[in-house]
Amino acid sequence: MTESRSVVITGASRGLGLASAAHLYRQGWQVVAAMRSVDAGMARLRAKTGAGTGDARLTGVTLDLTDPASVAAAAKAVEQAVGAPYALVHNAGISAAGMVEEAPVSLWERMFATNIFGPVALTKALLPSMRAAGRGRIVMVSSAGGVRGMPATAPYSAVKGALERWGESMAGEVAPFGIGVTILVTGTYDTEIITDAGTTDSRVLDGPYARHHHTMDKRGREAMKRAAKAPDRFAGGLAQALESTKPFVRRSVGPDARMLMIANRLLPGAGMHTLTRLMMGIPRFGALGGTPAASMGAPDPNIQESEENG
Repeated sequence: MTESRSVVITGASRGLGLASAAHLYRQGWQVVAAMRSVDAGMARLRAKTGAGTGDARLTGVTLDLTDPASVAAAAKAVEQAVGAPYALVHNAGISAAGMVEEAPVSLWERMFATNIFGPVALTKALLPSMRAAGRGRIVMVSSAGGVRGMPATAPYSAVKGALERWGESMAGEVAPFGIGVTILVTGTYDTEIITDAGTTDSRVLDGPYARHHHTMDKRGREAMKRAAKAPDRFAGGLAQALESTKPFVRRSVGPDARMLMIANRLLPGAGMHTLTRLMMGIPRFGALGGTPAASMGAPDPNIQESEENG
């Protein structure tokens, strides 16, 4: 890289955002780290990079994606710090576990506010300066849920699918102004979001879906242990994505994401449904009909929300 370009990374206080901000800083980028908890997040970033408190190449910006005023203030702070950012990376988000019947509507609303509505507002605020500059890249961090809707994570799958359709649409709109869009389909990485602590859990373990949860939880934890990679490996993939000059790119970062994208392209929808059911140990079609589980009342989940990114 011949010049110090600027990048805004949301959710930069932990997980993939923290690893990416540190990696790009070390590569010479001017990094604007957007997060809810700036003091704690910047302390982690400085410890990871060795940057001093007065380093102009590492700036912290307060951002709560569920608060329109915070989004507007963050966009203004970004432009005051770096002018028109070269790149905007939408990384921040929350995860959730639970069946559609179990997850309350309030969780769906919070999921879309954090993963879609807030990022859209931030993009709208920064696009005028990026258009005027005539260059740049917007990166959307997606996941397996954006490729294929996954059982027990419907709200999360829904927002990742929406994120990808938004990115595809926007790519055609901003390409004539020299701005490209990249969708990164991430695999499994060893961050808080794959743990109980980093996930909003609305599962009802003794409800009608108890049999689903018992098998899926066991298999899921085993799969996570085998597949989870270090966040720094994602950061390297993001750095490569930022060098693209194509108007639109959709690519995987991680072997499990790559395999899923290939399978989804080759297999028909019914085939992917069956493959997913077998991998997760979900009972076959009609297996629970007429059982006590089928006649149980609606689940009454006890929700405690948490966020992976600050």
